[in-house]
Amino acid sequence: MKICVCVKHVPDTAATIKLAGDNGFEDSEIKFVANPYDEYGVEEAVSLVEKEGGEVVIVTVGKAAAVATIRGAMAMGAHRAILVKTEGQFLDSALTAKALKAAMEKDGMPDMIFTGKGSVDTETFQTQYRLAKLAGVPVVNEVSGLTVDGGKAVAEIEVGGGDKQVVEMSLPCVIGATKGLNEPRYPKFPDIMKAKKKKIDEVSLGDLGVDESSASVSIETLELAPERSGAKMLGGSVEEQVTELVRILKDDEKVI
Repeated sequence: MKICVCVKHVPDTAATIKLAGDNGFEDSEIKFVANPYDEYGVEEAVSLVEKEGGEVVIVTVGKAAAVATIRGAMAMGAHRAILVKTEGQFLDSALTAKALKAAMEKDGMPDMIFTGKGSVDTETFQTQYRLAKLAGVPVVNEVSGLTVDGGKAVAEIEVGGGDKQVVEMSLPCVIGATKGLNEPRYPKFPDIMKAKKKKIDEVSLGDLGVDESSASVSIETLELAPERSGAKMLGGSVEEQVTELVRILKDDEKVI
């Protein structure tokens, strides 16, 4: 079984972001990591291959620095990787899906494709659906339980309120992994050293016949989130507190 896992190189959610220009940010000194949801996909793919045999291929679209993130996924047990190199900090989901599909097609389409349920930086939650559409395969997201047997995948989906839905699909398919699917392993030192010798094929968008200027969405401006104001404690009786709360919402915050 051949499984591809799409892994995105993203800023650590604890990093302090400094804007640069109208639509970029300083990325030379902040820590980047693998998108946390993608790690559930890596773990599930590696576990499946350990049981069934085959190989796990990491596919990443990003800048040259993404090699560090790819090595981390390889240390978890992935066998090799493909890096589609870009120069921009942001690539819209439609273009990303085209690049991922083109890279996989050139390498030989897999039996399964894993992604995270979404990325923690742009949070568009569209790439997996667009990729599945281009590949002509079924897709399911928010997967917290998975069984693969006899050319079929049975997925448990989080639908809110603690409820789950069960979906059965034929392979190949795209699985969007989320928390609860597994517990990603922590690579040991020997695995980290072995990962340094594993193969990473680097290609450009042009090599794949994908035009970066054809993106349908672009970021015009970025703004830092405003600082949250402090909490305000209301005193008096319950009736007085409710009256004051309504006044604040109506006159000060203007939300009612």
